[in-house]
Amino acid sequence: MAEVQKEIENVVDAILEDYRVGRDIDAMDNLRQPDKDVIIETVEKLRRIVFPGYFREKNYRIYNAKHNLSVLIEDVMFNLSRQIALVFQEDGRTEEDAREICLEFLRRIPAVRDMVQTDLQAAYDGDPAATGTAEVIFSYPGLFAITVYRLAHELYTLKVPMIPRIMTEYAHSVTGIDIHPGATIGKYFFIDHGTGIVVGETTVIGENVKIYQGVTLGGLSTRGGQNLRGKRRHPTIEDNVTIYANASILGGETVVGQGCVIGASAFITKSVPPCTTVTLKSQELQMKPHGNCAGCKENF
Repeated sequence: MAEVQKEIENVVDAILEDYRVGRDIDAMDNLRQPDKDVIIETVEKLRRIVFPGYFREKNYRIYNAKHNLSVLIEDVMFNLSRQIALVFQEDGRTEEDAREICLEFLRRIPAVRDMVQTDLQAAYDGDPAATGTAEVIFSYPGLFAITVYRLAHELYTLKVPMIPRIMTEYAHSVTGIDIHPGATIGKYFFIDHGTGIVVGETTVIGENVKIYQGVTLGGLSTRGGQNLRGKRRHPTIEDNVTIYANASILGGETVVGQGCVIGASAFITKSVPPCTTVTLKSQELQMKPHGNCAGCKENF
């Protein structure tokens, strides 16, 4: 036992020595870094603000709505402004700057809720399987991912670093839907089924757009790395477009015109004129017995 303890001490010493190398992964000053758990908790509290009757605490009473909302807003203000202050340290902005940014973000919540209502309506109207809007709110991963995106996007436009991405990556981890907070997305956005969807940072999406699982709105290449920062890398999707499962639309100069329908598994790197249907050329299905089961001769 003493021998094992000694070996453990040696391992500890070796790792501590490795921490002193000075790489990015060696940072140990947690007090200067945002707290991911606090940000995720804040996302859940913001969701309660956006949907007040759906994700409330058990002791919530509707006749105490003002008091309950005040407590919730104060909680978000306290925790979120502290997290913003931490990420502001890098560029010299102050705690007062963080508080003002947080207040401006909170002022925008009614506008965010207006947008989310349109997304909810699009989901209900666009999915015959939906039995009601409550079902969409409680169970549709697309609406959750879009709601988190819309909140994170406001912080992104307020030039808050890191935190918007932590928020949308939390939604990504829960839903499999990856929407960068820098994307610009219009009203009535509907993600059907979700899972495996990617919407890149410089993507622009118009109104009344519907996309299915596995769709990628991405860049043609990331080989340029940081040299591509700030440049348009992702496509523009105009109003009233439907994009079916596993389609990929790539490139900053690619524009899908209004009213287009993009078929499943299409791979698009050039602009598509308005009111165009894009599909793959029919592929021939071949069926032949594989000879590995008793029914092969009977069925073929």
